[in-house]
Amino acid sequence: MAERARARQAVLTKPPGSLGRLERLAITLSAQQQREQPDVDAVRIVIFAGDHGVCAENISAFPQAVTAQMVANFAAGGAAISVLARHLGADLEVINTGTVTAQPLLPGVLDERIGAGTANIAQAPAMTRTQCEAALEIGVRAAARAAQAGIGLFVGGEMGIGNTTSATAVASALLDSDPAALTGPGTGLSPTGVMHKTEVIRRALQRHGQDKDPLHVLASLGGFEINALAGALLGCAQHRIPVLVDGFIVSVAALAACRLQPALRDWLHFAHRSGEPGHSAVLGALDADPLLELDMRLGEGSGAAIAVPLLQAACRLHNQMASFDSAGVSHDS
Repeated sequence: MAERARARQAVLTKPPGSLGRLERLAITLSAQQQREQPDVDAVRIVIFAGDHGVCAENISAFPQAVTAQMVANFAAGGAAISVLARHLGADLEVINTGTVTAQPLLPGVLDERIGAGTANIAQAPAMTRTQCEAALEIGVRAAARAAQAGIGLFVGGEMGIGNTTSATAVASALLDSDPAALTGPGTGLSPTGVMHKTEVIRRALQRHGQDKDPLHVLASLGGFEINALAGALLGCAQHRIPVLVDGFIVSVAALAACRLQPALRDWLHFAHRSGEPGHSAVLGALDADPLLELDMRLGEGSGAAIAVPLLQAACRLHNQMASFDSAGVSHDS
């Protein structure tokens, strides 16, 4: 199918290669979907939320209660990703994988809490292996629902105060990298706060980071929502759904998932390079060249949502442009 897509691009009314990466996106999506006319109009955005015990180490500028409050904000339609989902006409699904406090039933929110947040990774494993597998399965089920709904493009997002700490720890372990090179401000730490956060991550790595097995890394250093994201990406590959990867945290989940199943990489498109310093290293490990660089670091899948129209434009150009012959346009020199 990729060869057919390339052949079509070669006869459209434009100089060869003049649409740049949009041409390559269309060819890749055609091959992924096994369709002569790729279609990513049906978009589902799934936000996984969970709390982190490492917040006890004072590594965030925001209190832990914000995670549950933001889940309610998603349900009420007031978050950035809520606005972007409406703008795109995309489905928005929110999954509570483990906030500290249980919540009442909220519209559009699935309660799949594994526990009341993870343990403090500076002192103990984040979760048991059983809990890690349960988190992965939450994501796999989300991908299966997307497939059943006929979704053409999957966007994963996250919400969890403290999750840049866990994600940086996971990235440091998988990349065998000094956390000082990867640690950033998250929700807005001062330089002193970033130094403290780095030391907390270093303590966690000293405790848990010797075993590089991806499941061990996710269980000992990850988060319920991070691990669910990894499961969702694996599930999307299984169901042949292209994925638009958001920023740092989702990219870390993608890195872990690709270590578990390298073939997953063929299903991933990368939306943007975030303002988190560790993101470039993770993108490099995934051989990823993101579409945008807007200094975003909000999370929630927001950067990926911003990039969705680029993929849709690539498909429309591929599908709807005239050929030289059909338009009666000369193209031979």
